Amino acid sequence: MSYNIALNFEDGITRFINCKEGETVLDAAYRQKINLPMDCSDGVCGTCKGLCEQGTYELGDEYLEDALSEEEAADRMVLTCQMVPSSDCVIQVPVDSSLCKTQVAEINGSVVTVEELSDSSIELAVDLDEAAQLAFLPGQYINIEVPGSTDARSYSFSSRAGQRRASFLIRRLPNGLMTNYLTGAAKPGDRLTMTGPLGSFYLREVKRPVLMLAGGTGLAPFLSMLALLVERGCDQPVHMIYGVTRDSDLVKRKELDEYATKLPSFSYTTCVADEASAHPRKGYVTHHMEAGVLHEGNVDVYLCGPPPMVDAVRHYFREQGISPTTFHYEKFAPTHPTHHHEEPSP
Repeated sequence: MSYNIALNFEDGITRFINCKEGETVLDAAYRQKINLPMDCSDGVCGTCKGLCEQGTYELGDEYLEDALSEEEAADRMVLTCQMVPSSDCVIQVPVDSSLCKTQVAEINGSVVTVEELSDSSIELAVDLDEAAQLAFLPGQYINIEVPGSTDARSYSFSSRAGQRRASFLIRRLPNGLMTNYLTGAAKPGDRLTMTGPLGSFYLREVKRPVLMLAGGTGLAPFLSMLALLVERGCDQPVHMIYGVTRDSDLVKRKELDEYATKLPSFSYTTCVADEASAHPRKGYVTHHMEAGVLHEGNVDVYLCGPPPMVDAVRHYFREQGISPTTFHYEKFAPTHPTHHHEEPSP
């Protein structure tokens, strides 16, 4: 038996390693040419200390209190030279990936389909050369090089991790570099070069109710998260508020209905900002954030949308005196080549 271990570095790069039964994370990383911080490898110095966000493991008692205190161990701090996983894990490594002699992975694949879902959104499906290369945490993104240029654009996965076929929801921009390629030149079989996965916006272990706030094509990472929750099951209530500008921008509702059927704890509502809309719920997501979905602050909030939406939600929480247990958000500016990922303290 072996386990998949996600190593999240400070510069936003994630690398996945395979850890054998009974093997320490440090040894597994070195075996796969990732040099995690280490001075002693005997649990004495504390140089290899990190935070295990998800998963189960054993630390044993072969380390010194000076290297890892009881309080730190209780807070899921680990020494990778002593940590032996007993499940898949996610570990925060408090250094840049470059210091560990690793870098973002390059992934290659071929265009399968390009579907224009609406006037504002396009769905791109890509088959990767190797299914194993599709390891990512639901919510993360990847950089896709635009064919015919040296520029890349960043898009969150909307598909489930572990599949050979990856999909992405892409906002259609007038004269946008990727938009022009997808609507004018793209054809099945086109080769794409991608780098990733990247980002600190991803689904953590579900321990309490979850509120998902999606703006436009910011729906993408939530589709990936929901796919994982359906696969693993989830007893905690998960509610999504999906806001768009115009009626036609509401896409993927069939998929959301299917998730609601497969995952009884999941529900969602939609709203449209356009005052001329025929939609029964007009306005922004903050206009439809009922008390029931906030669980008096005992909730993990995930938000993905443009900067004005992120700022509006943060202002709403401050104004209403709401302090979610955790608040993870991803700002993205569609005219910029990269997303911006932040995870403030609640």
